[in-house]
Amino acid sequence: MIGVNALATAAVVVSFVGLFGFGEPLLPARILHAAQLVLLCVFIIEKIIRRFNVDSAGEFWRANWIEVPLLFALGVAVIGAGWWSEEPAAIRHFAVGIYLVLQVITKLCRTSVSWAASGINPTRTLILSFVVLIVAGAGLLMLPRASTAKNVSFPDALFTATSASCVTGLVVKDIGKDFSLMGQLVILSLIQLGGLGIVVFGAVLALLLGQALSLRESAAMQDLFSESTLSRISNMIVFIFAATALIEAIGAIALFGMWDNVQGRVLSPGQQWFCSIFHSISAFCNAGFGLFSDNLVGYNRCWGVYVVICPLIVLGGLGFGVLYDIINTITDRVRRFCKKSFDKSYRLQMETPRKMWLQTKIVLCATVCLIVFGMLGLFLLERYAGQSSSARSFGILDGLFQSITARTAGFNTVDIGALSEASKFVLILLMFIGGSPGGTAGGIKTVTLAVIIMAVIATLRRRDDVEMFGRSVRLVIVRRAITITALFTVVLFTATLALTITENSNRFSLPAVMFETASALGTVGLSTGITPSLTTAGKLIIIVVMLIGRLGPLTLLAALTFNLKPANYNYPDEAVIVG
Repeated sequence: MIGVNALATAAVVVSFVGLFGFGEPLLPARILHAAQLVLLCVFIIEKIIRRFNVDSAGEFWRANWIEVPLLFALGVAVIGAGWWSEEPAAIRHFAVGIYLVLQVITKLCRTSVSWAASGINPTRTLILSFVVLIVAGAGLLMLPRASTAKNVSFPDALFTATSASCVTGLVVKDIGKDFSLMGQLVILSLIQLGGLGIVVFGAVLALLLGQALSLRESAAMQDLFSESTLSRISNMIVFIFAATALIEAIGAIALFGMWDNVQGRVLSPGQQWFCSIFHSISAFCNAGFGLFSDNLVGYNRCWGVYVVICPLIVLGGLGFGVLYDIINTITDRVRRFCKKSFDKSYRLQMETPRKMWLQTKIVLCATVCLIVFGMLGLFLLERYAGQSSSARSFGILDGLFQSITARTAGFNTVDIGALSEASKFVLILLMFIGGSPGGTAGGIKTVTLAVIIMAVIATLRRRDDVEMFGRSVRLVIVRRAITITALFTVVLFTATLALTITENSNRFSLPAVMFETASALGTVGLSTGITPSLTTAGKLIIIVVMLIGRLGPLTLLAALTFNLKPANYNYPDEAVIVG
């Protein structure tokens, strides 16, 4: 059954590519539609065989309850198409296609979760899922109907797919002009899947379909989430899906009225909705992809950029664990207030209020500090160190937006190439730090920076423990923070050195090359304008750096050293002089 499923799933993908990937179907449409009907029968027969192969019928229907309404809807569409449509064949083909797509998505997502729970290193599963997503996305972007002009080359398609899957935002093609609606939808899907992660998306889909995660699957998800309580995994997964859908929907609705504010750009209502949805998802997933050639420069005086885009970026960069804790803490405060207000006997009870996690306090404090100091630094440096005419028009709101977007998202409301060298250096620092753990951002993460700073302060104060908000941070966490920072630094300088060699013919300056590398490693997407001019070797280097930045060097190192056993001995210690 596993082999048949794999072959049928591949055949479904090939049939859709043959139908919609080219200007004209590769084979006659009737042959491809007939093949899809055969594949439909294969999936239905597979369900019947599995039904009679299980010990408990009730368990089977609980795990596959969604099949009943799907098959019922399919039957209604096929039988009743001739009654309410003048083209019943088109309705039937559409219904069969929808059912096959849902089957393929369900099987792929469940497979990703099963791989994570197979006993193999979960980090290797995570890496493999991103590689498969990138390769599949590149293949789809190379289809003739995905682009508006000539076909996209493999290096450019691979670069775009990697940038979207790793929610970076660096582009070698104009997303709004060089890609058709089909290509833009592929990019948007890669952004959403890359932001959440395929394994997480698979777990979300499994829970939505009523399929409870097994103990091994929950343990695998616990490892990916770094959660300490196994019983909280299902709640966390459901929260991730609900929060993502709600926040992105609110963002899309709020952005709808913004797209007519630029002179010379007149969009139809359908285009406005698509722009709103695209930029809302891109902002919350911290991807930084835009549908306009100048990104958001043309909208730098629109309220939506600062009132909607900025909060979306910040919420996406905080991390789902922090959002989960904030919501639970606020809910607990509201519940206690209501009980105290309407239940007098509750005032005599000694119920302890819920406290925020240390992680949440660190993330919120570090995020606010970085936004404020980044905003002031950029504003002052541009006003007093900038030489271009744009520096004189650089306002405090421009500083605020670039301070927020530089750590994670990659949108820009000003020409990055026209900024002063001092401002670019500040942006490199912000991109290197990145967002917060557990979210869609890259970089070394805010908590890592906070732990290192507090470790330095503890050394200066002659304290044995690293202390934050009345709590001690374990030594293993301090070591991990130092390791992450060291690995990121090594990757940054190594990739910069490699690019200076491959791009020697382009005569790019060293600051521009380092800026590009930091943007890729931090999965930010800001650029001084050199991305489209990179050589093929340079593009491949940036692709690798983006993947490292999305997964994290420590994740890659853990995947490579998964089978190493810790030593059961220690050497005698001896003092050395440092500093």
